[in-house]
Amino acid sequence: MKKEIMGNTVKIKQHYETAKKTGILNISNRQMMEIPANMKQLSEILRTLDLSQNSFKVLPDEIGIYSILKQLNLSHNKLQGLPETIGNLVKLEILNASFNQLKSLPESLSNLSHLKQVNLSENQLTEFPLMFCGLKHLDALDLSKNKLTCVPDGVVGLHVIELNLNQNQISAISDKMADCPRLKTLRLEENCLQLNAIPSRIFKESKISNITVEGNLFENKKIADIDGYEVYMERYTAVKKKMF
Repeated sequence: MKKEIMGNTVKIKQHYETAKKTGILNISNRQMMEIPANMKQLSEILRTLDLSQNSFKVLPDEIGIYSILKQLNLSHNKLQGLPETIGNLVKLEILNASFNQLKSLPESLSNLSHLKQVNLSENQLTEFPLMFCGLKHLDALDLSKNKLTCVPDGVVGLHVIELNLNQNQISAISDKMADCPRLKTLRLEENCLQLNAIPSRIFKESKISNITVEGNLFENKKIADIDGYEVYMERYTAVKKKMF
């Protein structure tokens, strides 16, 4: 075990030296439970930080000092929450905190105006994270495999192009989702939706051109009975034609 720890320490030091030159630090899969103290020396250099596949239960407040960070990978840990200081990472573009045990998220995430991609799949979130609404550069938000039960009215402020809500417990969707200004792809597979819980406005009045609903509480072919389905299919077909 001592040899393994020493070997890990040597490898991490090598990664630090590389990070000083490249701005990229990958210390994934190191069985770490705490961020190494000497990582602070990279606070003004790091643009990419990969802490995935470790055993972090808590992310320390000091994560907020990495102010020029653009990519942060926290996936495959044991995190139950994120610190408010994560909102200090104002240049962050990609956040991956999938495969953790997150039950809630800090409101300070709303400060991250440069976010483009957020992956929070495989967590334990029970409420839709409305702090991502208003982030105008956010293209993709993955909330699949959580414990969400509804999509509230506040979703109207979401600017994503793709929203993945597969494998939750959603039984209610606000018709305000039709007003999401850039939403093109909506994934709702394997939830708890009745056919009448899907607002017709999503089909008639939105920009959504790809909606997937397999594995809910109705036969998939019944979706064609929803008022506005033909209008939706016109958008779907038009997009397909542009692809070929």
